[in-house]
Amino acid sequence: MPRFLIDEDLPHILASLLGGGGHPSEHVRDLKLRGSPDNRIYEAAQQRGAVLVSGDTDFGNLLRFPLGTHPGIVVVRFPSVMRTRELAMEIARTLLSLDDQSFGGNLIILEPGRIRIRRSA
Repeated sequence: MPRFLIDEDLPHILASLLGGGGHPSEHVRDLKLRGSPDNRIYEAAQQRGAVLVSGDTDFGNLLRFPLGTHPGIVVVRFPSVMRTRELAMEIARTLLSLDDQSFGGNLIILEPGRIRIRRSA
């Protein structure tokens, strides 16, 4: 059962929704990491063995964050016009629908109605 670290650009309630689905989850804000650089957020996820969930497309850079070197990275690409709760519920529903093997070392791109997974070797 993967645990999640939610980046500051995603709704705080997402951590609660994932936690309610049985996945231990923390939000960057609760860890006093708000405004931290990407590498610090990535390190925090690594230290916790957590899948990093972010709207920051920089985390999709496979040179900086190579496949197979982390518990998983999820990059969320949803329209900014969505309401906060609606966005959080859609992300949680999608993540909770994936099996555990979908995450380990992989890059997952979530878009409305679409999931792309770049798998580690």
